Amino acid sequence: MPTKIEKDAISGQNTTGHEWDGLKELNTPLPRWWLYTFYACILFALVWMVMYPSIPIRGLTGVTGYIAREAGTAELAEARTRAEPMMARLRAATPAQIAADPELRAYAIAGGRVAFANNCAACHGAGGQGATGGYPTLADDDWLWGGTLADIRTTITHGIRNQDDDEARTSVMPRFLGDGMLNRAQIQDVAQHVLGLSGLATDQAAAARGATVFAENCVSCHGEQGEGNQELGAPRLSDRIWLNGPDVRTIEAFISNPRLGVMPAFGQRLDGATINMLAVYVHSLGGGR
Repeated sequence: MPTKIEKDAISGQNTTGHEWDGLKELNTPLPRWWLYTFYACILFALVWMVMYPSIPIRGLTGVTGYIAREAGTAELAEARTRAEPMMARLRAATPAQIAADPELRAYAIAGGRVAFANNCAACHGAGGQGATGGYPTLADDDWLWGGTLADIRTTITHGIRNQDDDEARTSVMPRFLGDGMLNRAQIQDVAQHVLGLSGLATDQAAAARGATVFAENCVSCHGEQGEGNQELGAPRLSDRIWLNGPDVRTIEAFISNPRLGVMPAFGQRLDGATINMLAVYVHSLGGGR
């Protein structure tokens, strides 16, 4: 309950009449400088509301007529106009021609890095390092569809296994267990053989049986020694670079019911100059041929 208001003997300020466990609350006024600043902010806000569209009502633009979104659109259009001469050169050139021209290459690397961050990094990583689960690294020399500038541009343009582009790169691996082509024991054997192709420790007896299964079912795409086939998008199996992991259970699962990744067709999303910049940038990450 409030007590009576009295003057504090030490500070000289009146109390508010509130007391807690013998502690009395002082009624200390706010500093004048703080009050004046507060009132000035209120006045400024009122003036701002009149001058600029601070209330989200359609058609309300303020006396200045300024709209930040329209100003941003104008600035973007101006930036595109300034960049257009260089973009036209990039659009007209092939990635190989861009890579051979120091000026165009420098511009393409800078622009490609930004385009990569906006469109590709979510799957392939900020540095093109890829990720386990079907997202290939772009910074090594192991390519599913080829690592030349032209190959990279084609992959970016048309994508992989998407339904939006008739020229999308397409490869299909059978569901060897799901479709009844192999039984579980045969899949376990061929998984051991695949491990052996890259020099990893295996069950030698199972790997020997798996070699026969591999020759009968896998050689046509992956090659006799697991060297792969870039024309078909069949990965190399004789190195230690894996899309989904090198453990035997993961290999068995993929042979049984493969998970086939999908890449968008960026030719329908990005300008030709941007695609060329991306091709040059990806090629520069370290694995281009």
